Amino acid sequence: MNQFGINYRISIYGESHGSCVGVIIDGIPAGIELTPEDFKNDLERRKTGKQGTSSRVEDDIPHLISGVYMEKTTGAPLHIMFENKNVKSNDYTNLKSTPRPGHADFTASKKYNGFNDPRGGGHFSGRLTLCLVAAGVIAKKIIPKINIDARIIELGGSTYFDKVIQEAIIKKDSIGGIIECTANNIPIGWGEPFFNSIESMISHLVFSIPAIKGIEFGSGFGASKMFGSQHNDVLIDLEGHTKTNHSGGINGGISNGNPLIFRVAVKPTSSISSAQNTLDTLKNEMVDLEIIGRHDVCIALRVPVILESVTAIALADLYLQSTK
Repeated sequence: MNQFGINYRISIYGESHGSCVGVIIDGIPAGIELTPEDFKNDLERRKTGKQGTSSRVEDDIPHLISGVYMEKTTGAPLHIMFENKNVKSNDYTNLKSTPRPGHADFTASKKYNGFNDPRGGGHFSGRLTLCLVAAGVIAKKIIPKINIDARIIELGGSTYFDKVIQEAIIKKDSIGGIIECTANNIPIGWGEPFFNSIESMISHLVFSIPAIKGIEFGSGFGASKMFGSQHNDVLIDLEGHTKTNHSGGINGGISNGNPLIFRVAVKPTSSISSAQNTLDTLKNEMVDLEIIGRHDVCIALRVPVILESVTAIALADLYLQSTK
């Protein structure tokens, strides 16, 4: 089901080229100040416009349908809707029988018996991350003392971002990247030992972001190459601070007083400008597929604010659990 959360519960809906996309959020405390202007900064950070991003530009104006009165949350479910206006659906007419390599076209068609909306990826589109960012804006208001920051640390295996983006454009190809996210000032004791550990909840949400292929906390996969004497974080005070932070701010699924640190791997965008070989599912033969339309050369460029948002959603849910 398209829902996440226990006390801060979100449900997203819509398709890339449908009339709108949106999110319904339940569990928001009453009395939080909220206006459309509050969404502007994070929504702008997610937008296209930079070199390597899609040429599709939407207004992304949040329509607060319910759950807000006199610019304050009411405590009732909050409904935020965004209109889709700049669509070119004819670019996707050939994808019903020629699924894009690496994309969800084939699996979506099989899962929904061909009734899925294929335009722009339908419900599988990165367009839906707009809803995650909107939910993250409110989540950040619930946990205002926690500072969350995500940044790109690598694109296409390089730290020379402009260079590798330009090379991908020239090659009519795409590249991925690595994003690091840090959250400071999380109180000690958030999270549960197993299924609702901080890692579990954040990872669950992180993999709701299209194109995410991996996640690691603290030293991550590097821990497998270390001795225990190297990896163990030595406690230095009663506030939980340690000499090192190889655990990424988490022990036993529970926040330990140090910064939460994790990194995600973003795959190259599936839709590329150069021709690819695929199966024509009607003819049952291999054909060349040339993908038209507007696509990101590097979707990782737009991921940092989305990563911050899903982290805030998970932490807001944990915070509300801790106040029960």
